[in-house]
Amino acid sequence: MIHKKMKEMLREAQRMQDQLQRDLGEMRVSATAGGGVVTATVNGQKDLLELSIDPDAVDPADVEMLQDLVVAAVNEAARRVDEEIQQKLGGIMGGMGLPGMMG
Repeated sequence: MIHKKMKEMLREAQRMQDQLQRDLGEMRVSATAGGGVVTATVNGQKDLLELSIDPDAVDPADVEMLQDLVVAAVNEAARRVDEEIQQKLGGIMGGMGLPGMMG
């Protein structure tokens, strides 16, 4: 009886993991830097999907600033993905009756 219950729990965990992977592929998170001059959009796997740069930010005399803004926007978008994943996983673990599993 316990063996059957374990198999059911493992099957459900696999189903939830598969759903999470689909959700991550569909997730879109954007972040800006420089007051909105640069916007980066990533998916749940942190793949950069889109990068928008205001033409006014393109100054050939200060390429380093633009590079820094791009890095900042991409990093912020990736950080936001981590936050969303933690929220999703917290909800899943709580739903499985496993409080405290997410730290």
